[in-house]
Amino acid sequence: MKPRAFDYVRAETIQEACELLEVHGEDARILAGGQSLMAVLNMRLAQPSVLIDISRSQSLAMISEVQTPQGRMLQVGAAVTQASLEWRTGLAVDLPLLHQTFPYISHFQIRNRGTVCGSVAHADPSAELPLCLLALKGDIVLQSAKHERILKAQDFFTGMLSTARLNDELLTAVRFPLASADQGFGFKEFSIRHGDFALCAVAAMASSQGLRVAVGGVADCPIAQDWPLLQGVDLDDALNELAWSLQARDDLHLSAAQRRHLVRSLGRQALDQSLAQRAMKEEKA
Repeated sequence: MKPRAFDYVRAETIQEACELLEVHGEDARILAGGQSLMAVLNMRLAQPSVLIDISRSQSLAMISEVQTPQGRMLQVGAAVTQASLEWRTGLAVDLPLLHQTFPYISHFQIRNRGTVCGSVAHADPSAELPLCLLALKGDIVLQSAKHERILKAQDFFTGMLSTARLNDELLTAVRFPLASADQGFGFKEFSIRHGDFALCAVAAMASSQGLRVAVGGVADCPIAQDWPLLQGVDLDDALNELAWSLQARDDLHLSAAQRRHLVRSLGRQALDQSLAQRAMKEEKA
């Protein structure tokens, strides 16, 4: 299929893109990497009258460390490709969870064009980057012609392919909290073939404050849960309770029971990985 006819505008600055969104609202779509958007347009699941291209905006193509009330974060602009972040020097130290996760994300050709913020904005429940942003308690920066607001990841994802972004707002950046010395991370995923969308993915974080686990590919949006430093049977029971709370459904790929099993199994593997990484850091300290 082919998309419906639309006007194409290249926005060089954030202000220019925001002004266009203010005028066109829900009739406009933002083009950055286009890896998700073009498929949606070709199937006519979206039929915008205007396509606003921000892919060549220099102000949106930067990765930088910023100080926030929550601490130091890595800010990733809306035009930054996934490959640019994946191959950033020091990523394994600054954001170990993303370093572990990137090999699971589609294929390198897609990562070369697809953007980090584009994946977050698309809000596919099986996508890995929204899952990691939620697991790390990251932020989303939204800008309109009149205001800027910052949302926590837990408040941004509202359902399948649905977010709290308003029609006149541009997602200008996402912020990932930098890892601290007392944290360990783990990531596990199950898909039919490598690079396919996750049928279940689990991101985990262990710290002196407790455990945090986030699950994608089961509910309509990624879900996160915080626990104290559970062990053994107590941890298995908590994972089982989480698996049932996600209200998994049967579909063409897996049954609800199989998805619950994956939450329990992958969840335990990811948590064990995060605990082992944290223990290794403590030994080196």
